Amino acid sequence: MTAILCTLLLLIFSKSFIGTFSLGVGINYGQIANNLPSPSRVSILLGSLNISRVKLYDADPNVLTAFANTNIEFIIGLGNEYLQKMQDPQQAQIWIQQKVQPYISQTKITCITVGNEVLGGPDPQLPSYLLPAMKAMYQALLNLGLSSQVYVTTAHSLQILKTSFPPSNGAFRDEYVQYIQPILTFHAQSNSPFLINAYPYFAYKNDPKNVQIEYLLFEPNSGTVDPNTNLKYDNMLYAQIDAVYAGMKSLGHSDVQVRISETGWPSRGDDDEPGATVGNAGIYNRNLLQRMQEGQGTPAHPSQKIDIYVFALFNENMKPGPTSERNYGLYYPDGTPVYNLGVQGYLPRMDYSSSGENGFCVFWLVVLFVGLVVFG
Repeated sequence: MTAILCTLLLLIFSKSFIGTFSLGVGINYGQIANNLPSPSRVSILLGSLNISRVKLYDADPNVLTAFANTNIEFIIGLGNEYLQKMQDPQQAQIWIQQKVQPYISQTKITCITVGNEVLGGPDPQLPSYLLPAMKAMYQALLNLGLSSQVYVTTAHSLQILKTSFPPSNGAFRDEYVQYIQPILTFHAQSNSPFLINAYPYFAYKNDPKNVQIEYLLFEPNSGTVDPNTNLKYDNMLYAQIDAVYAGMKSLGHSDVQVRISETGWPSRGDDDEPGATVGNAGIYNRNLLQRMQEGQGTPAHPSQKIDIYVFALFNENMKPGPTSERNYGLYYPDGTPVYNLGVQGYLPRMDYSSSGENGFCVFWLVVLFVGLVVFG
């Protein structure tokens, strides 16, 4: 009864008190940190933001349990380290039975990403494991009657492109075509999307003197024109998306949708990471969210609404690499926004264990009552 009451309070709080504003994008929920709030608190933060789609990099049972009955759709991930093992259909089925079946009746799991940025990654063996693992996972879903609820895909880095401008000349690197061609066939047959992690920021980081930052930040700029199509682009992200579509078309596929599984802008960086500032990160994500609210398509695919997952929900203090890697979050771990997105989320300041569920519900009853009094 207590769990039901808490769920009802969360629904009332997120829909009545906060309103119906939605960010219009999905969010990447990374957890490479030692100071993040509990999943139960995160579920309330996302509910207050009316975020309805979340992407994980694993299949954390604590997260999937905390988000039960919230109606939030989840992409869950299978790490690169499991690809070789998951080529075995039996192992793939065991994984689905352990990681998906126990939760899917209450938590909306809609997608499994098999590996992340495998092509172009540091392990030269992984590309040969990728498609067999994807097929084995898909077959396991078929066997268990879940293929209509959950689709299978993988996320690629833009390093797979050898040509990205003009967008109509987009083409994949020759060494990856042998993998991408059959992966596209798999997507077409299983009706699943082609995922890309796209970061215009890297173009500025690599060449700040010659790359116009306004073009990357969706700010007013002169734009660029594709000489083959005469289409004008006022931002790099849309050009990158159309370059991927062009690369797919060159391999005979116009029947697969491109989705952006990651994009974002760092709010802090090292001395050799120009442009990684709070101001630029805020501009990028605010402008991106505004365009997603408008339901835009790209110049070459204007009727195809762009589907994006922003990276990331929190700054992650244990991520390796340059400082920027730890500073892509929309929020600090304490729930404070890194910058103003034009919408305020609510992260409970106190953690409650299962033994304190009644106190948790009383806390939110008080918040709800105060909110109704203040905001009518």
